[in-house]
Order: sequence, then structure tokens, then C-alpha cells
Amino acid sequence: MFVRSTAQRLVHQLPRMMSRRNYADLAMAFTFASQNQVFYNQADVKQVDVPSFSGSFGILPAHVPSLAVLKPGVVTVYEQSGSAKKIFVSSGIVTINEDSSVQLLAEEAVGVAELDVAAAREVLSKSQGAVAAAASEEAKAEALIAVEVAEELVKAAEA
Repeated sequence: MFVRSTAQRLVHQLPRMMSRRNYADLAMAFTFASQNQVFYNQADVKQVDVPSFSGSFGILPAHVPSLAVLKPGVVTVYEQSGSAKKIFVSSGIVTINEDSSVQLLAEEAVGVAELDVAAAREVLSKSQGAVAAAASEEAKAEALIAVEVAEELVKAAEA
């Protein structure tokens, strides 16, 4: 059943894909927001690379419809102009729709250029201290999540 429905979607998209020269010429409507900021609102972009718990992956126009959970890391957005924007996300979800539109919703997000390495290292240090001081398994699990986010934050800030 899944194979049949996927094949039908591809056949439906084929005329649209064939009317263009190649993926480099295509664009997808991209929306990217966090709780405090909208980074892109239905903007035409060429490609988006996202960190996911199932492995980092790139999203191109005509990507198979998908839903993925984001892990802490850097989202790279390749704009139509050719520039690439890097934005750190703590977590979130990405939805890829049948019409090639993409929505990325992040719990927290900030441009990589705005990150402070010293502040990121301080967050990591405090998070590691919270693991050591955790009095319950729940507190330890929460602290370990904070450590994972902080480690990726430091990597992004140092890059």
C-alpha cells in the first residue's frame, strides 16, 4: 500500500519536476520559526540541511513527504541567492509536505553568528554540574539533555 501511494505521488509530481531543468533550478516554500522569532516565512529556498535523531539529512524540492524530530545542532538554509545561513536549534520538528513546502518549528533557535563561545562553554559547565548534583533519576535525565544541547551549542559556536 505504501509503495503504491508513494508511486502515485511521484507520478503526480513528475510533470512539475520535468517542466524544470533540474533540482538546482527548483525552489521550495520554506517556513522556519522558533517561539521568539520567524526566520523564514514561505520563502523560496534551494535546500535545507537539518540535524535529526535519525541522522542529518538534506531537503531538496520534491523531497518525499516526511516528518522528523530535530536534535540539537545547526540547520543550514541555502537561499536562492546562493548564500547559506546557519542557525542553531535546540530541538524541534520538520514537516515536508507533498507540495514541496517545508515547515521547521524549533523550540529555541539563534543564528550561529550570534553565538558566544565563552557563554556556550559556561552553559556546558553548569549543565555538567547539574548532572553531578542530580538527586533523582528525573533530574539527572533533564540535566543530561541540557548537557547534550550545550555540547552542540559549543560545537556550533566554535565552528
